[in-house]
Amino acid sequence: MSEQPLDTVFQAWHDNQATAEQMIPLIGSLYRRNNVVTTLYGRSLFNRSVIRILKDHRYVRKIEGTELSVLDTFPLVQAMTQLNLGPAHVDVGKLGVAFKKRGGGDALAFLREELAEIVDAHDPNGSNGEPKDVVLYGFGRIGRILARVLVEKAGGGNLLRLRAIVVRGRGDIAKDLEKRASLLRRDSVHGPFDGTIQVDPEARTITANGNVIQVIYADSPTDVDYTAYGIDNAVVVDNTGIWRDEAGLGQHLQCKGVAKALLTAPGKGDVKNIVFGINDGDISQDDRILSAASCTTNAIVPVLKVLSDEYGIANGHVETVHAYTNDQNLIDNYHKGDRRGRSAPLNMVLTETGAAKAVAKALPELSGKLTGNAIRVPTPNVSMAILNLTLEKETDAEALNDYLRRMSIDSAYQKQIDYVDSPEVVSSDFVGNRHAGIVDAKATIANGKHAVLYVWYDNEFGYSCQVVRILQHVSNVKFLKLPRSRS
Repeated sequence: MSEQPLDTVFQAWHDNQATAEQMIPLIGSLYRRNNVVTTLYGRSLFNRSVIRILKDHRYVRKIEGTELSVLDTFPLVQAMTQLNLGPAHVDVGKLGVAFKKRGGGDALAFLREELAEIVDAHDPNGSNGEPKDVVLYGFGRIGRILARVLVEKAGGGNLLRLRAIVVRGRGDIAKDLEKRASLLRRDSVHGPFDGTIQVDPEARTITANGNVIQVIYADSPTDVDYTAYGIDNAVVVDNTGIWRDEAGLGQHLQCKGVAKALLTAPGKGDVKNIVFGINDGDISQDDRILSAASCTTNAIVPVLKVLSDEYGIANGHVETVHAYTNDQNLIDNYHKGDRRGRSAPLNMVLTETGAAKAVAKALPELSGKLTGNAIRVPTPNVSMAILNLTLEKETDAEALNDYLRRMSIDSAYQKQIDYVDSPEVVSSDFVGNRHAGIVDAKATIANGKHAVLYVWYDNEFGYSCQVVRILQHVSNVKFLKLPRSRS
């Protein structure tokens, strides 16, 4: 290769970087001024680095088979800032591909047609609704990731305000606050917190990116009067897993200032187990106690739903290969559960899972059709579900993958189902993925009515994003999603 082409490629990269840098303040303005969340095939563009924006554009080639660069999307983002848009989630990637297929032209005219529902709909004095106070009861793995997501989403019409965390505490409160702030600031799996964190021992607060979070010390839910902290009509997210039925979780509702309770574990008894995107329509205004089900249930139900709709499912088995959790022992020691007392970092541990049975709570049509088991493995995060299914219609791997790819990019399940078609991906590649589950297309096996699918999921971050989606739903935080699906 001659020197000139090399220089040309390098210059093109720098030009793309410069264009992405120009996009960032426009994306921020749309978010803060218009409550418009810009995405690129479901991947948020807000608060992202230049390199991340360029990588997400490159991703489009893998799923659409067509190149899309910031040179294609920048004119659209620029034009969006001129249209006085109302609140919405706008997929700039899909708009860019459609605009390119049209042959380009007048970006403003194109957007006036595609975004007609929100053009000139901005109301500087208006709002999507009343802000909703959120309290995290427990501040472990899921609690801290929920805090990160809620702080990141603060503003832009999201309306969810993380007001407090509730933990047990004894002794030196100042030292306890510093430790909890440090765990939020640094994470061995998910990396450093994106922003600044300050601690005020006297006020017992942690301030993260300007969000003042009250730290409340209590031994039981009924010990807290939230109104004493200026918190009212709040949703309490119980991350402890100690109480899973209406009687236990109902303790939160006895506290002043609490409107609803949401459990980040499978609920028992009559508690509704919600997999957002699938059965969130079952949530009524009268529901005061809900469960976000389990991370595994959230990962597999969306994929099972679209398979059931298209092919029908006669029966199947779900095998979960799950990262170890804090419930297990570091070294061999007594544990009330079978096998979980053996060292988590040194063993594969066969254990039970209720995920297969829990599917029926979200998808009643699959009741009694699935069995399940789980193997805990020596990795700290990202798990996999293997779906071994007998379908009611015949298919092959190519057709099955093409259908799942389309579901991941242009369906109502876009936030729940992701899709990857790479021969080199491993579990660590999915740390921080915001989808409930990711279909690994290269591993798909399909022959006649028999199909085996491999679904990755970040059992911490992806699940937490599903929890936040339920929070938005029960808080009436709803966004129009544009452009409309063409499927």
